Amino acid sequence: MSFFGRFSTPVFKNTGSTARDHLASERTYLAWMRTGLGFLALGIGVERFNQLDLAEILPTKHKKRFHEDKTHNDKSDALVGALLGSGAGSIAYGTTRYFSNMRLLEQGLFKPAFHGAAFLAVGVAGIAGAVYWSTVRERKANSSRA
Repeated sequence: MSFFGRFSTPVFKNTGSTARDHLASERTYLAWMRTGLGFLALGIGVERFNQLDLAEILPTKHKKRFHEDKTHNDKSDALVGALLGSGAGSIAYGTTRYFSNMRLLEQGLFKPAFHGAAFLAVGVAGIAGAVYWSTVRERKANSSRA
């Protein structure tokens, strides 16, 4: 029993807002996990959709152009990589933040997190901007070909 006692969860006295602070920290951790899992699921979804052979359902006049456009796969690979990286980064950041918060709360301290939310916002804006810019450029190129 002493071996498993080392891994037991500590029990703290509920004075002031200790329990409330730990529960709020846990909710924040779960929000980071949901965000990371959402990015991972979206990345996997984009990858699976990219594996479909869409040339079979396209009209005959578009099949040739579809097979000639190899940059489409490179763009979606970059998007999948960015989404998977964002998801893994969100999960890693949330986990490290949760455990560092837990130690600080037990010492009666708190350190606000500015960097994590800022990096996530910049990352999401960057991904959205890159997808938008890529789509606009692709539409302009397709309209000039037609």
